[in-house]
Amino acid sequence: MWKAFSVLTGVGIYIAVVIFICLYLGGLVDDYLALNGKGRIIGIILGFPIAVYSVYRQLKNGGVI
Repeated sequence: MWKAFSVLTGVGIYIAVVIFICLYLGGLVDDYLALNGKGRIIGIILGFPIAVYSVYRQLKNGGVI
């Protein structure tokens, strides 16, 4: 039970960090190109699938899935 809890907690933190990094990079692009917030939205939209795919690959290679 604790192993599953720790894996799920790690996955949640990993997804949040990846989305935050993409949001930050989207903000940098937004500020550089003056996109009025569209860069941050694009960062979030791209960050979520990247995070989910990355977590899937890690869990599959780790033998959890």
